[in-house]
Amino acid sequence: MTQPAILRDTVCAGSDRIGELSIDWAVSCHVGCVRETNEDAALVLPGRYLLADGMGGHESGELASEAALLTLAGVQAGADLQTTREALSESLAAAQDRIGELPGDSARRAGTTATGVVLAQHGDEPSWVAFNIGDSRTYLYTGGRLTQVSVDHSQVQEMVDGGFLTPEQARVDPRRNVITRALGAGMSTPEADFYTFATAPGDRIVLCSDGLNGELTDAEIEFIVAAADSPEVAAEALTAAAVENGAHDNVTVVVVAVAATGE
Repeated sequence: MTQPAILRDTVCAGSDRIGELSIDWAVSCHVGCVRETNEDAALVLPGRYLLADGMGGHESGELASEAALLTLAGVQAGADLQTTREALSESLAAAQDRIGELPGDSARRAGTTATGVVLAQHGDEPSWVAFNIGDSRTYLYTGGRLTQVSVDHSQVQEMVDGGFLTPEQARVDPRRNVITRALGAGMSTPEADFYTFATAPGDRIVLCSDGLNGELTDAEIEFIVAAADSPEVAAEALTAAAVENGAHDNVTVVVVAVAATGE
């Protein structure tokens, strides 16, 4: 069996036909303007669109994000919602163990965030199961509006939830890169959040590492996604905008669109 290809430092696009769904997707991954290495990575398989943002310094972060994605690749699309969530939980636990075995500096343990969507069945209807652990994000663009589906596992998000910071203050707070959940990084059993939403023609899903939303506001992301006539145009335009704003971190974007349904 051929091992799935990890996407890093690349731009690519494609289409998947899954049952009666036609899905277009695009990936844009850029090292940014400051970092010397790229610890972000993405993985695209039919019905599975995944992103990870590694940490732990040179090589450790790259290995952690790759290990997480290759483990999550074993989750199959098309199962019912509960089975899909259970499979994701099991794969995240396996990824945690796999990352824990990586060599590295004990002071900076290898770790990674992870987010993504997997196509599942809700009765007779296809639906998305989204998950996240860490501060990489999943957005849904539907009806002309962009909504953040996932909730960041970060120190500043906890302060926003507690009413101590506004979302605007959180974007520039010096603690914004401190995450509270991750795969590896010396943390205990991984605890992901799961979300379910229906598929619909015209909807777009945007997955991104914090290198994107650290440079662009949600309103700016929404504007770019709305103006783009394809996932490929959207992914490249989002990355280009982050680079234009300085791209202080690696930037990875995955855009997924349900292009059509029916025979």
